[in-house]
Amino acid sequence: MADDESKRDFRDRNELSADDDYEVNFFALQNNITPEQVRELIRKHGSDRAILTEAAKALPAI
Repeated sequence: MADDESKRDFRDRNELSADDDYEVNFFALQNNITPEQVRELIRKHGSDRAILTEAAKALPAI
């Protein structure tokens, strides 16, 4: 939580941005896949984290 309650972060945490390397790398580590696989999943399935997590489970682990 932010120290200043008037400054809020309005990003949608249910979405994953292919443009944000940190998010892609973190998601890849969480799901034991490569960042390239994450970006391919985003292209195929969109940016919804729940859908991407399910799709990542179907991929072979690295």
